[in-house]
Amino acid sequence: MVRFRHISVCLAILFLLLVLNTSPTSAASKTIARCGAGWLEEIDGYLVLHVKGTPYEMGYQQGALLKDHCKANINYLANERSQEKIEVGPLKITARAAIDAIVLRQRKFTPTKYMEEMDGVADGAGLKKADVYAANFIPEMFHCSGFAVMGSATTDGTLYHGRVLDYSIDWKLQDHAVLIVAEPAGEVPFVNVTYAGFIGSVTGMNAQHIAIGEMGGKGLGYWDGVPMAFLVREVLQTASTLDEALAIFRKGPRTCEYYYVISDGKTNEAAGLATSWQAMDVIKPNQAHERLPHPVEDAVLLSAGDRYEELVRRVKAEHGRIDADKAIHLMDRPVAMKSNLHNALFAPASTKFWIANASLDCKPAATQKYHAFQMTKLLASRPDPDSPMLSMPTR
Repeated sequence: MVRFRHISVCLAILFLLLVLNTSPTSAASKTIARCGAGWLEEIDGYLVLHVKGTPYEMGYQQGALLKDHCKANINYLANERSQEKIEVGPLKITARAAIDAIVLRQRKFTPTKYMEEMDGVADGAGLKKADVYAANFIPEMFHCSGFAVMGSATTDGTLYHGRVLDYSIDWKLQDHAVLIVAEPAGEVPFVNVTYAGFIGSVTGMNAQHIAIGEMGGKGLGYWDGVPMAFLVREVLQTASTLDEALAIFRKGPRTCEYYYVISDGKTNEAAGLATSWQAMDVIKPNQAHERLPHPVEDAVLLSAGDRYEELVRRVKAEHGRIDADKAIHLMDRPVAMKSNLHNALFAPASTKFWIANASLDCKPAATQKYHAFQMTKLLASRPDPDSPMLSMPTR
Protein backbone atom coordinates (compact mmCIF):
# COMPACT_ATOMS: atom_id res chain seq x y z
CA MET A 1 0.00 0.00 0.00
CA VAL A 2 1.28 3.47 -0.89
CA ARG A 3 0.49 6.32 1.48
CA PHE A 4 -0.94 9.46 -0.08
CA ARG A 5 2.08 11.79 0.18
CA HIS A 6 1.61 15.24 1.59
CA ILE A 7 1.42 17.38 -1.53
CA SER A 8 1.89 20.02 1.12
CA VAL A 9 4.22 18.35 3.63
CA CYS A 10 5.06 21.65 2.91
CA LEU A 11 7.35 24.10 4.45
CA ALA A 12 5.32 26.89 2.90
CA ILE A 13 7.62 29.52 4.22
CA LEU A 14 6.33 33.04 4.05
CA PHE A 15 8.17 36.19 4.81
CA LEU A 16 7.80 39.93 4.68
CA LEU A 17 10.78 42.14 4.02
CA LEU A 18 11.11 45.90 4.29
CA VAL A 19 13.83 46.19 1.64
CA LEU A 20 14.91 46.73 -1.93
CA ASN A 21 14.09 48.88 -4.90
CA THR A 22 15.22 46.57 -7.67
CA SER A 23 12.78 46.65 -10.61
CA PRO A 24 11.55 43.57 -12.45
CA THR A 25 13.34 43.16 -15.75
CA SER A 26 11.37 43.80 -18.89
CA ALA A 27 10.65 40.72 -20.95
CA ALA A 28 9.02 40.24 -24.30
CA SER A 29 5.48 38.87 -24.28
CA LYS A 30 3.67 36.84 -26.90
CA THR A 31 -0.10 36.43 -27.01
CA ILE A 32 -1.01 32.79 -27.58
CA ALA A 33 -4.81 33.05 -27.83
CA ARG A 34 -7.85 34.96 -26.63
CA CYS A 35 -11.23 33.89 -25.24
CA GLY A 36 -13.91 36.43 -24.38
CA ALA A 37 -12.25 39.14 -22.30
CA GLY A 38 -9.44 36.77 -21.33
CA TRP A 39 -6.19 35.83 -23.00
CA LEU A 40 -3.12 33.67 -22.58
CA GLU A 41 0.37 35.03 -23.12
CA GLU A 42 3.92 33.92 -22.55
CA ILE A 43 6.34 36.29 -20.82
CA ASP A 44 9.98 35.24 -20.63
CA GLY A 45 8.92 31.62 -21.00
CA TYR A 46 6.29 31.85 -18.22
CA LEU A 47 2.59 31.27 -18.96
CA VAL A 48 0.46 34.22 -17.88
CA LEU A 49 -3.31 33.83 -18.07
CA HIS A 50 -5.59 36.87 -17.95
CA VAL A 51 -9.18 36.15 -16.93
CA LYS A 52 -11.95 38.68 -16.59
CA GLY A 53 -15.71 38.76 -15.98
CA THR A 54 -18.18 36.65 -14.05
CA PRO A 55 -17.03 33.57 -12.12
CA TYR A 56 -18.19 31.23 -14.87
CA GLU A 57 -16.58 33.37 -17.58
CA MET A 58 -13.24 33.43 -15.77
CA GLY A 59 -13.38 29.68 -15.27
CA TYR A 60 -14.29 29.03 -18.89
CA GLN A 61 -11.46 31.26 -20.10
CA GLN A 62 -9.00 29.27 -18.01
CA GLY A 63 -10.34 25.92 -19.18
CA ALA A 64 -10.40 26.90 -22.85
CA LEU A 65 -7.07 28.76 -23.00
CA LEU A 66 -5.20 26.17 -20.91
CA LYS A 67 -7.15 23.16 -22.16
CA ASP A 68 -4.23 20.77 -22.61
CA HIS A 69 -2.61 21.77 -19.33
CA CYS A 70 -5.92 21.56 -17.44
CA LYS A 71 -6.69 18.13 -18.82
CA ALA A 72 -3.26 16.72 -18.07
CA ASN A 73 -3.08 18.21 -14.58
CA ILE A 74 -6.65 17.46 -13.46
CA ASN A 75 -6.73 13.94 -14.88
CA TYR A 76 -3.42 13.05 -13.25
CA LEU A 77 -4.39 14.43 -9.83
CA ALA A 78 -8.02 13.35 -9.76
CA ASN A 79 -7.81 9.99 -11.52
CA GLU A 80 -4.27 8.66 -11.36
CA ARG A 81 -2.41 9.92 -8.31
CA SER A 82 -5.51 9.89 -6.11
CA GLN A 83 -5.93 6.13 -6.56
CA GLU A 84 -3.26 5.67 -3.89
CA LYS A 85 -4.57 4.35 -0.58
CA ILE A 86 -4.76 6.37 2.63
CA GLU A 87 -5.84 5.54 6.16
CA VAL A 88 -9.00 7.23 7.42
CA GLY A 89 -9.48 6.00 10.97
CA PRO A 90 -9.69 2.22 10.79
CA LEU A 91 -10.37 2.28 7.04
CA LYS A 92 -8.02 2.11 4.09
CA ILE A 93 -9.58 3.85 1.10
CA THR A 94 -8.44 5.59 -2.06
CA ALA A 95 -7.49 9.23 -1.74
CA ARG A 96 -10.12 10.01 -4.40
CA ALA A 97 -12.85 8.54 -2.22
CA ALA A 98 -11.67 10.69 0.68
CA ILE A 99 -11.52 13.82 -1.50
CA ASP A 100 -15.00 13.21 -2.89
CA ALA A 101 -16.27 12.94 0.69
CA ILE A 102 -14.59 16.26 1.53
CA VAL A 103 -16.24 17.91 -1.49
CA LEU A 104 -19.68 16.73 -0.35
CA ARG A 105 -18.99 17.91 3.18
CA GLN A 106 -17.60 21.33 2.27
CA ARG A 107 -19.75 22.26 -0.69
CA LYS A 108 -22.36 23.94 1.52
CA PHE A 109 -19.63 26.17 2.99
CA THR A 110 -18.07 27.08 -0.37
CA PRO A 111 -19.24 30.37 -1.92
CA THR A 112 -21.37 29.72 -4.99
CA LYS A 113 -19.13 31.91 -7.14
CA TYR A 114 -16.23 29.47 -6.73
CA MET A 115 -18.37 26.47 -7.63
CA GLU A 116 -19.49 28.38 -10.75
CA GLU A 117 -15.89 29.16 -11.65
CA MET A 118 -14.92 25.48 -11.34
CA ASP A 119 -17.88 24.62 -13.58
CA GLY A 120 -16.50 27.06 -16.12
CA VAL A 121 -13.06 25.40 -16.00
CA ALA A 122 -14.70 22.01 -16.59
CA ASP A 123 -16.78 23.24 -19.52
CA GLY A 124 -13.94 25.17 -21.11
CA ALA A 125 -11.50 22.27 -20.90
CA GLY A 126 -14.01 19.49 -21.60
CA LEU A 127 -13.53 17.87 -18.17
CA LYS A 128 -15.92 16.25 -15.73
CA LYS A 129 -17.03 18.69 -13.05
CA ALA A 130 -16.44 16.07 -10.35
CA ASP A 131 -12.80 15.76 -11.42
CA VAL A 132 -12.27 19.53 -11.33
CA TYR A 133 -13.87 19.69 -7.87
CA ALA A 134 -11.70 16.85 -6.61
CA ALA A 135 -8.46 18.48 -7.77
CA ASN A 136 -9.44 21.84 -6.30
CA PHE A 137 -10.28 20.36 -2.90
CA ILE A 138 -7.07 18.31 -2.62
CA PRO A 139 -5.25 21.08 -0.64
CA GLU A 140 -7.67 20.44 2.25
CA MET A 141 -5.74 17.25 2.99
CA PHE A 142 -2.30 18.85 3.40
CA HIS A 143 -0.38 21.43 5.41
CA CYS A 144 2.89 23.70 5.85
CA SER A 145 4.69 26.92 7.68
CA GLY A 146 6.09 30.60 7.29
CA PHE A 147 7.85 33.89 8.39
CA ALA A 148 8.03 37.72 8.20
CA VAL A 149 10.86 40.28 8.63
CA MET A 150 10.68 44.06 8.38
CA GLY A 151 11.79 47.46 9.70
CA SER A 152 15.25 47.45 11.22
CA ALA A 153 15.99 44.09 9.60
CA THR A 154 16.12 45.60 6.10
CA THR A 155 17.76 48.32 4.06
CA ASP A 156 15.17 50.95 3.10
CA GLY A 157 11.70 50.36 4.52
CA THR A 158 9.98 48.88 1.44
CA LEU A 159 7.64 46.04 2.41
CA TYR A 160 8.46 42.66 0.85
CA HIS A 161 6.53 39.47 1.33
CA GLY A 162 8.15 36.20 0.33
CA ARG A 163 7.01 32.61 0.24
CA VAL A 164 8.57 29.18 -0.07
CA LEU A 165 6.03 26.51 -0.96
CA ASP A 166 7.13 22.92 -0.44
CA TYR A 167 4.55 20.72 -2.08
CA SER A 168 5.65 17.35 -3.43
CA ILE A 169 7.32 18.07 -6.74
CA ASP A 170 6.80 14.52 -8.01
CA TRP A 171 3.11 15.38 -8.50
CA LYS A 172 4.01 17.15 -11.78
CA LEU A 173 2.30 20.42 -10.79
CA GLN A 174 5.29 22.43 -12.01
CA ASP A 175 4.63 21.05 -15.51
CA HIS A 176 1.46 23.19 -15.50
CA ALA A 177 2.61 26.33 -13.67
CA VAL A 178 0.74 29.48 -14.60
CA LEU A 179 0.40 33.01 -13.27
CA ILE A 180 -3.25 34.08 -13.30
CA VAL A 181 -4.07 37.77 -13.56
CA ALA A 182 -7.74 37.95 -12.55
CA GLU A 183 -10.23 40.79 -12.83
CA PRO A 184 -13.44 39.50 -11.22
CA ALA A 185 -16.50 41.57 -12.02
CA GLY A 186 -17.19 44.05 -9.21
CA GLU A 187 -14.29 42.85 -7.02
CA VAL A 188 -10.57 43.44 -6.52
CA PRO A 189 -8.12 42.39 -9.29
CA PHE A 190 -5.34 40.06 -8.15
CA VAL A 191 -2.52 37.76 -9.22
CA ASN A 192 -2.50 34.09 -8.27
CA VAL A 193 0.66 31.96 -8.41
CA THR A 194 -0.90 28.63 -9.27
CA TYR A 195 -1.32 25.67 -11.64
CA ALA A 196 -3.66 24.95 -14.54
CA GLY A 197 -7.15 23.92 -13.46
CA PHE A 198 -6.98 25.43 -9.97
CA ILE A 199 -9.10 28.43 -8.99
CA GLY A 200 -8.21 28.60 -5.28
CA SER A 201 -5.02 30.20 -4.04
CA VAL A 202 -2.17 29.60 -1.61
CA THR A 203 0.09 32.43 -2.88
CA GLY A 204 -1.05 35.78 -4.25
CA MET A 205 -1.32 39.57 -4.16
CA ASN A 206 -4.11 41.99 -5.07
CA ALA A 207 -4.44 45.47 -6.54
CA GLN A 208 -5.14 46.88 -3.06
CA HIS A 209 -1.53 45.91 -2.17
CA ILE A 210 -2.54 42.95 0.02
CA ALA A 211 -0.32 39.86 -0.21
CA ILE A 212 -0.99 36.49 1.38
CA GLY A 213 0.43 32.99 1.66
CA GLU A 214 -0.70 29.84 3.44
CA MET A 215 1.09 27.35 5.70
CA GLY A 216 -0.43 24.08 6.87
CA GLY A 217 -0.58 22.52 10.30
CA LYS A 218 -2.41 19.63 11.91
CA GLY A 219 -6.08 19.00 12.61
CA LEU A 220 -6.65 16.85 9.54
CA GLY A 221 -10.29 15.81 9.42
CA TYR A 222 -11.99 19.00 10.59
CA TRP A 223 -13.55 19.98 7.30
CA ASP A 224 -16.82 21.69 8.25
CA GLY A 225 -15.88 25.08 6.88
CA VAL A 226 -14.71 27.08 3.87
CA PRO A 227 -11.82 25.32 2.12
CA MET A 228 -8.50 27.00 2.92
CA ALA A 229 -7.69 27.81 -0.72
CA PHE A 230 -11.02 29.63 -1.11
CA LEU A 231 -10.51 31.66 2.08
CA VAL A 232 -7.20 32.84 0.62
CA ARG A 233 -8.93 33.56 -2.68
CA GLU A 234 -11.62 35.56 -0.82
CA VAL A 235 -8.91 37.73 0.73
CA LEU A 236 -7.36 38.36 -2.67
CA GLN A 237 -10.54 39.44 -4.43
CA THR A 238 -12.34 41.28 -1.62
CA ALA A 239 -9.89 42.66 1.00
CA SER A 240 -8.59 46.24 0.77
CA THR A 241 -6.87 46.39 4.17
CA LEU A 242 -5.12 44.08 6.59
CA ASP A 243 -8.07 44.37 8.98
CA GLU A 244 -10.50 43.33 6.25
CA ALA A 245 -8.32 40.31 5.48
CA LEU A 246 -8.25 39.31 9.15
CA ALA A 247 -12.04 39.69 9.33
CA ILE A 248 -12.46 37.14 6.53
CA PHE A 249 -10.58 34.55 8.58
CA ARG A 250 -12.43 35.44 11.78
CA LYS A 251 -15.76 34.95 10.02
CA GLY A 252 -14.75 31.65 8.41
CA PRO A 253 -15.91 29.10 9.20
CA ARG A 254 -12.37 27.67 9.10
CA THR A 255 -11.12 24.11 8.72
CA CYS A 256 -8.23 22.02 10.05
CA GLU A 257 -5.16 23.92 11.25
CA TYR A 258 -3.48 26.52 9.03
CA TYR A 259 -1.07 29.40 9.37
CA TYR A 260 -0.92 32.49 7.20
CA VAL A 261 1.12 35.64 6.69
CA ILE A 262 -0.78 38.65 5.35
CA SER A 263 0.76 42.00 4.43
CA ASP A 264 -0.56 45.41 3.47
CA GLY A 265 1.82 47.44 1.30
CA LYS A 266 -0.20 50.63 1.79
CA THR A 267 0.50 50.76 5.52
CA ASN A 268 3.61 48.55 5.80
CA GLU A 269 1.75 46.28 8.18
CA ALA A 270 1.84 42.52 8.44
CA ALA A 271 0.49 39.77 10.63
CA GLY A 272 0.89 36.06 11.06
CA LEU A 273 -2.19 33.96 11.77
CA ALA A 274 -2.45 30.66 13.61
CA THR A 275 -5.92 29.27 12.88
CA SER A 276 -7.98 26.15 13.40
CA TRP A 277 -11.67 25.30 13.21
CA GLN A 278 -12.08 26.59 16.79
CA ALA A 279 -9.49 29.35 17.37
CA MET A 280 -7.55 32.14 15.66
CA ASP A 281 -4.43 33.87 17.03
CA VAL A 282 -2.92 36.97 15.42
CA ILE A 283 0.89 37.12 15.67
CA LYS A 284 2.35 40.59 15.25
CA PRO A 285 5.99 41.45 14.42
CA ASN A 286 8.45 40.77 17.26
CA GLN A 287 5.92 38.60 19.07
CA ALA A 288 7.03 35.29 20.57
CA HIS A 289 4.95 32.13 20.24
CA GLU A 290 5.20 28.73 21.88
CA ARG A 291 6.41 27.28 18.58
CA LEU A 292 8.72 30.23 17.87
CA PRO A 293 11.36 30.19 20.61
CA HIS A 294 13.77 32.73 19.03
CA PRO A 295 12.05 36.09 18.49
CA VAL A 296 14.04 38.46 16.25
CA GLU A 297 13.63 42.22 16.16
CA ASP A 298 11.06 43.28 13.54
CA ALA A 299 10.32 39.70 12.57
CA VAL A 300 7.59 37.09 12.67
CA LEU A 301 9.19 33.70 11.94
CA LEU A 302 6.88 30.75 11.46
CA SER A 303 8.68 27.55 10.56
CA ALA A 304 9.65 24.24 12.12
CA GLY A 305 12.62 22.22 13.29
CA ASP A 306 15.99 22.73 11.63
CA ARG A 307 14.42 24.90 8.92
CA TYR A 308 13.24 27.36 11.55
CA GLU A 309 16.68 27.41 13.17
CA GLU A 310 18.34 28.12 9.80
CA LEU A 311 15.81 30.81 8.99
CA VAL A 312 16.48 32.56 12.31
CA ARG A 313 20.24 32.30 11.72
CA ARG A 314 19.97 33.85 8.26
CA VAL A 315 17.75 36.72 9.36
CA LYS A 316 20.04 37.53 12.30
CA ALA A 317 23.16 37.32 10.12
CA GLU A 318 21.76 39.77 7.53
CA HIS A 319 19.72 41.92 9.93
CA GLY A 320 19.70 45.50 8.65
CA ARG A 321 21.34 44.60 5.34
CA ILE A 322 18.62 42.63 3.54
CA ASP A 323 18.15 43.70 -0.07
CA ALA A 324 16.52 42.03 -3.07
CA ASP A 325 19.23 39.48 -3.64
CA LYS A 326 19.50 38.63 0.07
CA ALA A 327 15.71 38.39 0.30
CA ILE A 328 15.63 35.76 -2.40
CA HIS A 329 18.55 33.86 -0.87
CA LEU A 330 16.75 33.65 2.47
CA MET A 331 14.59 31.12 0.61
CA ASP A 332 17.51 28.92 -0.44
CA ARG A 333 17.84 25.36 0.80
CA PRO A 334 17.71 24.07 3.47
CA VAL A 335 15.06 26.65 4.42
CA ALA A 336 13.38 25.37 1.27
CA MET A 337 12.96 21.59 1.25
CA LYS A 338 13.80 19.16 -1.54
CA SER A 339 10.09 19.25 -2.37
CA ASN A 340 10.23 23.03 -3.00
CA LEU A 341 7.51 23.62 -5.61
CA HIS A 342 7.55 27.41 -5.93
CA ASN A 343 9.08 30.50 -4.35
CA ALA A 344 7.62 33.98 -4.58
CA LEU A 345 8.76 37.40 -3.41
CA PHE A 346 6.17 40.20 -3.40
CA ALA A 347 6.60 43.96 -3.07
CA PRO A 348 2.98 44.88 -2.31
CA ALA A 349 3.48 48.67 -2.35
CA SER A 350 4.82 48.68 -5.92
CA THR A 351 3.09 45.40 -6.92
CA LYS A 352 6.43 44.01 -8.16
CA PHE A 353 7.01 40.30 -7.64
CA TRP A 354 9.34 37.43 -8.51
CA ILE A 355 8.48 33.74 -9.01
CA ALA A 356 10.53 30.56 -9.36
CA ASN A 357 9.12 27.07 -9.95
CA ALA A 358 10.59 23.61 -9.56
CA SER A 359 12.07 22.27 -12.81
CA LEU A 360 10.41 19.62 -14.95
CA ASP A 361 13.09 17.17 -13.80
CA CYS A 362 12.18 17.89 -10.17
CA LYS A 363 14.94 20.24 -9.06
CA PRO A 364 13.72 22.54 -6.23
CA ALA A 365 12.35 25.98 -7.12
CA ALA A 366 15.06 27.62 -4.99
CA THR A 367 17.65 26.45 -7.53
CA GLN A 368 15.77 27.77 -10.56
CA LYS A 369 15.43 31.09 -12.40
CA TYR A 370 13.23 33.81 -10.88
CA HIS A 371 10.79 35.50 -13.28
CA ALA A 372 10.07 39.18 -12.59
CA PHE A 373 6.65 40.83 -13.00
CA GLN A 374 4.68 43.88 -11.90
CA MET A 375 0.94 43.55 -11.39
CA THR A 376 0.08 47.11 -12.41
CA LYS A 377 1.81 46.54 -15.74
CA LEU A 378 0.08 43.18 -16.23
CA LEU A 379 -3.32 44.75 -15.56
CA ALA A 380 -2.60 47.54 -18.06
CA SER A 381 -1.43 45.18 -20.82
CA ARG A 382 -3.61 44.14 -23.75
CA PRO A 383 -3.52 41.09 -26.04
CA ASP A 384 -2.41 41.08 -29.66
CA PRO A 385 -5.64 41.74 -31.63
CA ASP A 386 -4.39 39.45 -34.40
CA SER A 387 -4.01 36.42 -32.10
CA PRO A 388 -6.46 33.48 -32.37
CA MET A 389 -9.87 34.00 -30.71
CA LEU A 390 -11.59 31.01 -29.06
CA SER A 391 -15.38 30.99 -28.79
CA MET A 392 -16.95 32.03 -25.48
CA PRO A 393 -20.42 30.69 -24.66
CA THR A 394 -23.21 32.97 -23.41
CA ARG A 395 -24.69 32.03 -20.07
